[in-house]
This record gives sequence, C-alpha cells and structure tokens, in this order.
Amino acid sequence: MTTDLHHRLETRIIPVLEDMGYDLVRISFTAGRRPVLQIMAERRDRAAMTVEDCASISRNLSAILDVDDPIAGSYTLEVSSPGIDRPLTRPQDYQDWAGFEAKIDTLRGLDGRKRFRGLLLGLDDSGDAVRLRNEAGEDISLPLSDIRAAKLILTDALIAAVTQPDAAPRS
Repeated sequence: MTTDLHHRLETRIIPVLEDMGYDLVRISFTAGRRPVLQIMAERRDRAAMTVEDCASISRNLSAILDVDDPIAGSYTLEVSSPGIDRPLTRPQDYQDWAGFEAKIDTLRGLDGRKRFRGLLLGLDDSGDAVRLRNEAGEDISLPLSDIRAAKLILTDALIAAVTQPDAAPRS
C-alpha cells in the first residue's frame, strides 16, 4: 500500500474508531483480483473483541468509506481483532507487551541477520529502538525505523496473561 493511500485511510478511519471506543492496530490493503482492505482494531477498554464489535466497526466504516471513496474500484472490507499473537505495529505496543516473546523482522541486517526472536524488553530510553533479549541471552536494540514486521509469539505465558484480565500487561 502506498504511503499516500495509507495516510488517506488513516485520516478517515482513526476518528471513527476513536469515537466508537476503539484503537486502530493496523491497516492493510491487498490489491489484485479480489482487493481486500483489512482493518485491525482493539477495544480501548482492553476487553476482548466480539463479533458484534467487528460488525459494528464494519458498518460504520463502510458508510464513511462509501462516501469518501479513498480506494478506486471495488474491494472487500474485513474487520478483525489483533488476536493473541498480535502484530506489534505502534511504539507503545513494545512497551505494553514487554516481558513476552516476539518475532521481529528488520529491513536491514544486524550482524548478518534480519530475523530476530526473543523476550521483549520494551523501548530504549530514547524511544527510538526496541530492546530484545535474543535466544542467546544477549540484549540487542533494533531501531523502530528498521522494523518491517513484528508480532507476539503464542506462549503459555501470553495465553495466561490475556485470558486473565487483571494480569494482562496492557496499560
């Protein structure tokens, strides 16, 4: 997705979600034979997303997107929750989910590697890099600007945290 399209979609989608009590996690648009616009959102109160939440978001966004028409042609709108092994897309995600295992892919290599897995330690003091304890037990820093994709790894500790609301790491 082009940066311009991403920006146009964000400016239309974020206010609607915020008014409804949700936060945007990710926007993804896949062109092709059957174009798909995927909106991933989560509840601001950090309660579990329901099918009704997704349906309500879909109805509200469809009305806005039909009027503003930021995407030429027809496409399918999909609304989903981030799930347990959620993508990490915002700087705050790395803070909120510190203490859990993650997989991070970078744009540029660090010591010849572009794929990292380890324990999230949050952001560095500047807020510009993700701290990760890798599988060898070494603490490394990965610049946020170099992160291509990141997501939590499904573990027993993560499952326990998200199924016990009082133990969830979310702020």
